[in-house]
Amino acid sequence: MSLRLVLADDNYLVREGVRRLLDEGDEVTTVGTAASAPELLLRVRELLPDVVLTDIRMPPTFTTDGITAALRLRAEHPGVGVVVLSQHADASYASALFGQGTAGLAYLLKDRVGDRDELIRALEAVHTGGSVVDPQVVDALLAAGRRTARSPVRDLSAREIDVLRGMAEGRTNGAIAAALHVSESAVSKHVASIFAKLGLHGSPDTDRRVRAVLTWVEHRADPP
Repeated sequence: MSLRLVLADDNYLVREGVRRLLDEGDEVTTVGTAASAPELLLRVRELLPDVVLTDIRMPPTFTTDGITAALRLRAEHPGVGVVVLSQHADASYASALFGQGTAGLAYLLKDRVGDRDELIRALEAVHTGGSVVDPQVVDALLAAGRRTARSPVRDLSAREIDVLRGMAEGRTNGAIAAALHVSESAVSKHVASIFAKLGLHGSPDTDRRVRAVLTWVEHRADPP
């Protein structure tokens, strides 16, 4: 059964281009579109889709209206997954989006709009309560984390960083193992070590695999 999607972007050409791209296959059916954050909220209340794909910068303020709408949608309709798109790998955007939990949320760069498979994978992930973070955002977060002397990210080994990147991209342990040419059991041990070093404990409202990448945000203001 295809996912029912509401698509939001204030640019008509972008909105229609993405709609046509996604509707090429049978994985997704666009049931509604919106050109602003208030209109997006209205469409979701009317149509109750499975997933939402939204730009971050939209009317009325053209700042972080997409993120605000995403968080409101997740609060009002926890069964609706939301993928937000941005032109920039902005750590502050990631912090705002994932600050209250990561389940059912994804952050991709607009460069991925042309990659249909990538978009479908993210939409399917948030629909099932998962999370996806664009690899470039992951790199930006990790780089910033290393610059923060007291960030717990500094305690991770090079291999754990590799595994962490794969986790944030939404890969399973098996997929990470294949990419790194190691055993799946080795990856499982690295994942457990990452969680332990970052002090992450199980929670039904938070995907630890993505939260591991975002932990540095909570420590970014710490003095060296």
